[in-house]
Amino acid sequence: MTESRIADSAWLNGWRKSSYSGPEGGSCLEVLDNYRLGVPVRDSKNPHGPAVIIPASAWASFVAAVRSGDLSS
Repeated sequence: MTESRIADSAWLNGWRKSSYSGPEGGSCLEVLDNYRLGVPVRDSKNPHGPAVIIPASAWASFVAAVRSGDLSS
């Protein structure tokens, strides 16, 4: 079984804010590229909080659906 959660994500460097997060500072999602076990995702307002690790293939499908407009708000 692979790791699916990181309890304290602050020890990882290189987080970037999602391009779909607004500039107003609310509801921000951060992702970490090039993590060997998948794509870590965390709430930017809680940098010492947990991160969920999404399998890379599932993350790619999610991003493709967002970009194509297949997901409604």
